[in-house]
Amino acid sequence: MSEDHPSTPAHRSWFDRLSQALSGEPRNIEELLDELRQAQANGLLSNDTLSMVEGAIEVADLTVADVMVPRGQVVSLPANAPFQENLAVVIESGHSRFPVHGDEKDEILGILLAKDLLRCLSDGAPADVRLLLRPVALIPASKKLNILLKEFRLSHNHMAIVVDEYGGVAGLITIEDVLEQIVGDIDDEHDDDDDDDSASRQVTEIDGRWLVNALTPIADFNDRFGSAFPDEEFDTIGGMVTAEFGHLPETGEEISFGGFDFHVSKADDRRVHQFTVRVHAS
Repeated sequence: MSEDHPSTPAHRSWFDRLSQALSGEPRNIEELLDELRQAQANGLLSNDTLSMVEGAIEVADLTVADVMVPRGQVVSLPANAPFQENLAVVIESGHSRFPVHGDEKDEILGILLAKDLLRCLSDGAPADVRLLLRPVALIPASKKLNILLKEFRLSHNHMAIVVDEYGGVAGLITIEDVLEQIVGDIDDEHDDDDDDDSASRQVTEIDGRWLVNALTPIADFNDRFGSAFPDEEFDTIGGMVTAEFGHLPETGEEISFGGFDFHVSKADDRRVHQFTVRVHAS
């Protein structure tokens, strides 16, 4: 029997240790991850496989609030808007699913699939958007991602609306958002290919300007710049600035308020990723 055969003592030893980690008296997650990393170092797991296993394990510790698209960046459709206006939003955004609301944005009536809208158009007669709605799943921000993934699989839903403790809309989450925590970013034709490590840096100064990650907490921004933006309604700079725009801004759009110019330097059809910020002279 060759030395590389998976049933050699060295391989059996590793599998025995892994089996022990998965059965009998529970051991902590870090010990299990150490075994998996050792397996990767020994060539038994590829880097990609290890990353996916680590992602799958970490998902159990994440909640919906950790990865959801915040309310300020959600593209929703008003049920009472003219058909052509809603159609224009669908085409411009590039999304495949849209929350549809009543008179208030917290009144979610259902989910509109772009393919249902297109099918309606192919039939030659625009319909009341309410007739095209699919049921909506409402979930709390505290729900664990591994539980949500199982619910997505069982219900065949691909989107859920996240509600806060008062029943208002806090954001939305899709099955893609959950899967990306396991397998990494899932790019499509609308995503920006320039995905460098700038997203991991919250605030970076370049030639008197500041590159600010949209996920920077408002409290951290205030600490850095001495500003006093409130964080009761929005947690991140991206959510706050998007709300000021009143729509999901595109790359190149700019708005000024609170003593700052916020220029959208990176965005896709789902959310803003980065701003270039200039501080007004005092």
